[in-house]
Amino acid sequence: MQAILKAAGGLIAVAVAGAYVLSERVARPSQGATATATQQRAAVAAPAAPPKPTGATVVLKAGRGGHYEAGFDVNGRRISMLVDTGASVVALSHEDALKVGLTPFPSDYTIPMSTANGVIKAARKTLSEVRIDSIVVRDVAAVVMPPGAMQGSLLGMSFLQRLSGFEIVGGDRLYLKP
Repeated sequence: MQAILKAAGGLIAVAVAGAYVLSERVARPSQGATATATQQRAAVAAPAAPPKPTGATVVLKAGRGGHYEAGFDVNGRRISMLVDTGASVVALSHEDALKVGLTPFPSDYTIPMSTANGVIKAARKTLSEVRIDSIVVRDVAAVVMPPGAMQGSLLGMSFLQRLSGFEIVGGDRLYLKP
């Protein structure tokens, strides 16, 4: 329960920063390149489409308290994440980020986020692959929270919105549809 409450504290931060992180995914010219006004408008109007998820429908059963938590393979390494439709973006605890091979530099923590414990800064990352059973989603926007800011990680909308759908059936099963 304490882990869920601490994760909930991170929810506020994740929701606040999610739109910012997702808006930064708009295609840009490479560093040092000069883009014409037409190229810049085209990049903003038509960002590159992320790859579509693959796999078959996955069903998660609700745990205690009605929460959906499961093991996900992130960049090839297994971590547990709480499914959170209120989080705009996948949010990894610092500890989970290390487990999946992400080691943000102190200078990477630039995204201000409001939490129950005050304003903190998170590091923006892109996860090359997030997998649950047969569902695989590539190039998923995420943030890494600073050490001690959040226990556990959250599977937010930057993953869920890439699916063709998800729904709760019978109040205790969550269907994830690639």
